[in-house]
Amino acid sequence: MLTLDSEQTTALDYSNLNTSIQETFTAIDRFEWQASDELRLMRDKGYYQDGGHKSFEAYCESELTKHGGYRRVRDLLSAKKVVDTLPEELKDKTTKPSQTRPLLRLVKTPDKLNEVVAIAAKEKPFPTAADFAKAVQKVVPKNMSPTGTSRTKQEKLKTQLCNSVTVSSLSHPKYGESGVIEADAPNNYQQIVTFADGERLLVNNSDLADLNDAIVSESSERTYPKEYSEAIAAIEERHKQELERLFQELKIGLQVEAGAKAEAQVIEQIQSLQNLYKQQREQNIQLQQRLDEMESLRQLETENQQLRQRIQDLENSKEPRTGQDWGNTYTKQGAKALNKKVQQALEKTIDLRSLTVEPPKENAQECLRLMGMALKNLASAMNNTQALEAAAIILGSEPTPTAIAYRAEQLEMLPQAVSDIRAVLAKPGCTWQEFWDVAQEYEVIKSDYLAELTTQETDLITALQTASTEPNTIQVGSIVAHADPYRTLYVERGEVVEDLGEEVVVAWDCWKEQSKKTDRYFRDELRFWQPQ
Repeated sequence: MLTLDSEQTTALDYSNLNTSIQETFTAIDRFEWQASDELRLMRDKGYYQDGGHKSFEAYCESELTKHGGYRRVRDLLSAKKVVDTLPEELKDKTTKPSQTRPLLRLVKTPDKLNEVVAIAAKEKPFPTAADFAKAVQKVVPKNMSPTGTSRTKQEKLKTQLCNSVTVSSLSHPKYGESGVIEADAPNNYQQIVTFADGERLLVNNSDLADLNDAIVSESSERTYPKEYSEAIAAIEERHKQELERLFQELKIGLQVEAGAKAEAQVIEQIQSLQNLYKQQREQNIQLQQRLDEMESLRQLETENQQLRQRIQDLENSKEPRTGQDWGNTYTKQGAKALNKKVQQALEKTIDLRSLTVEPPKENAQECLRLMGMALKNLASAMNNTQALEAAAIILGSEPTPTAIAYRAEQLEMLPQAVSDIRAVLAKPGCTWQEFWDVAQEYEVIKSDYLAELTTQETDLITALQTASTEPNTIQVGSIVAHADPYRTLYVERGEVVEDLGEEVVVAWDCWKEQSKKTDRYFRDELRFWQPQ
């Protein structure tokens, strides 16, 4: 084989150049056969696995892409299979792998393969692919497969080979040219056609004129190569997993929705029970008031009986007097009886003389209550209307024994009411509902306990009530959190302690142990705090 050089080319004669060209093509053909032997060894021995390839196809597509990849390797191995099937005297008739393509369908019938090669060799010493294709048409009838099966049996195959077809589409570049179908169709709407010049193309069935009426498809279902089928199966599996995930998310969403509805129903039932409890509590208070009134009436009846008994005693203690002495109607025994009753009444009161020596420093309201009760007892003992009116003025009630007794019982609750209300107001983050749960027990003495509270405490009660009636306005006393979900204060609890107009000052519970306990914010930067 010659090595071409630009300076020596002109000196070469025809015979030497022709010999060199033939040797070059002979070497190409020999190297192709050698490559087919090496590829078959790589495939059969599994040497491709040592290179990290999972399959022989993967090896071909990775390492031999620039040489045609797996498709060319498959053609070389198929050509080698045809040559190995031929006897020794016919092997030299196939000088290159591309000539064996029309003979692939006859590998399973060696006698017909040998006959086709012998017929083609008689016409030409070195037949081409087209010559082999014509010989195949002579040996294998149109209505028979290479294995001798009839046309009826061939129709049961998924896709059959066609001996000869012609391109009938005017838009196809091979219009009018004939070719041979040498391999199974990759799908049900295309064929692999080898033309007379050796070129192989994938042509649509609609572009072919079926000269032999041999393109038969048993099913319209589309078929795919192995690698496509695996990819489709993977896509179907991912689609199945996605559907399963969406189903689970839908199921969880339905469960959450059902839970929310159940929670709303429970909250509504709790609210109804709370309203019922409040109604029952109010009814109990009214019933207790009626019982107190009945008890007061019973006590009044008892006092009336005692008064009647005292009058009777006084009448029994009278002594007969003459007309001039009639003005003095009491005897010493009557005076003693009266003094005894007065003394018993005074024993139930406080020592008013001690209050004149040292005025009370604390709980003046309690002292006034005791003073009013003392005057009430004096009025009852002495039947003194002025003392009864004085007791009513001090206690702030009607000047009747029943009203004064009822008012005294109310004022007995005052110290406990002030203590309970101050304990609630002292809690951090106190709400109007928490205050109202305690204050409604002492609603009958609201004006009394408000008078005992400081100005700061009454202002706090007013702010809590305002915040409860206007929940959409953030103001002093509102319990808030930050409105930005990306801030750490979004889940923290704070209380508005100062109103600066457009801004408010918030004291955060989580900053109690830090040096900085408050910060300023615009109202739109905050939201009402909700328990998590």
